Amino acid sequence: MSPEEERIKVPERSPEERVNDFHEVPLGYTPEQAMEEAQRCLECAKSPCIGGCPVEIDIPKFVKQIADGEFQEALETLKEFNCIPAITGRVCPQEEQCEEVCVMGNVGDPINIGKLERFVADYARENDLEETPEIEETKEERVAIVGSGPSGVTCAAMLAQNGYQVTIFEALHEPGGVLKYGIPEFRLPNDVIDHELEYLDELGVEMRMNRIVGQNIELKELKDEHDAIYVATGAGSPRFLGFEGEDLKGVYSANEFLTRINLMKAYKFPEYDTPITDMEKVGVIGAGNVAMDAARSALRMGAESHILYRRTTEWSPARDEEVEHAKQEGVQFDTLCNPKKFKGDEDGWLEEIVLYECELEEPGEDGRPSPTVLEDTEHSEEFDTAVIAIGQQPNKVFYENAEGVDVKEWGGIIIDEDTRMTTEEGVFAGGDAVSGAATVILAMGDGREAAKSIMEYLE
Repeated sequence: MSPEEERIKVPERSPEERVNDFHEVPLGYTPEQAMEEAQRCLECAKSPCIGGCPVEIDIPKFVKQIADGEFQEALETLKEFNCIPAITGRVCPQEEQCEEVCVMGNVGDPINIGKLERFVADYARENDLEETPEIEETKEERVAIVGSGPSGVTCAAMLAQNGYQVTIFEALHEPGGVLKYGIPEFRLPNDVIDHELEYLDELGVEMRMNRIVGQNIELKELKDEHDAIYVATGAGSPRFLGFEGEDLKGVYSANEFLTRINLMKAYKFPEYDTPITDMEKVGVIGAGNVAMDAARSALRMGAESHILYRRTTEWSPARDEEVEHAKQEGVQFDTLCNPKKFKGDEDGWLEEIVLYECELEEPGEDGRPSPTVLEDTEHSEEFDTAVIAIGQQPNKVFYENAEGVDVKEWGGIIIDEDTRMTTEEGVFAGGDAVSGAATVILAMGDGREAAKSIMEYLE
């Protein structure tokens, strides 16, 4: 490829350095690098990248503004559609969305849209370029948002900008939802999350922490005090394997493992109160982004870290960047292997994982090959820690105590696809609470659509 066809690489910290701490891995573009990368944009007329973005950011416009050195204007363009660009620029799977349909990708590397988005947000923060938008005339209607993850904060920001009185109810002691408890700081620093969420304070959004709707506050109470409700409780309940030994000490769900590390700062124990047991060899079951996060976190806690995956790496649902970073840092990938049982010692601690080898059959309807277990290949391998990272589902605490809100058999909230209203009048829902575990940007798209529907409903 010619120089114009290759994207400008983002500087990164070396694997040897970064495995010793939880600091961020990519260093981000300099202004000069960002402008050079943005100048590769073809400024094509049809701009398929906009359609590839779940919140429909005007990508050609903000990229052109970067190319021209108009960084504050680029931020304003981003904020019209996305209230947390420093976050999405880091964790959104652009390679499967806007970058996948980038016309430049037909002749070379697609424009590095995600890293440009991150650059704009970071540059604006570091140079104090951010401005709070003018708020529409304050309205009397009050809206409750249940959950402060990406879907909830997007809905809240859009409603607040249009003058509605918005209160967010969050179960945890810090805002951010999955952004804060689920994503390690080497991918998404907490100070970036906190700064982005300050935008809600500036818009007048009230935050109420430690409020578990369905446990210490009822949905009916929220309905009595608000004119509409948006449920964005996410998918914070882990899925388990359901086989012998899952209750042994040293066996974690990815949710607990990452929450202890990310939110409760287990890697700084005893400075912080919540520990992770001493680990020497960790087996992470699964190969999605959550599994990569867990495996890379285990490395940083001083353990030998293995991904145990029943397919081959090429079929991993994780982002290519996360798989590559994991490999660079020394995570070992044990592929075509399927765990079947956990074995413990006499004190109830994990000692071994029983594994079987697999072979792949022809791809199914989803395009992925199905793994078949080879029954005569049973063997055991020593592990003192296991992390189950096979997906999440909506939390029962909310939906089992939300009278009038119907859910599907697996727990996803049932909504009207056009209005996003649930089966309970005035209660709307979106994000992972409806779809099951998905991406940050898809949840944000739901939040925008829900905000539009809520405004139509209230008006």
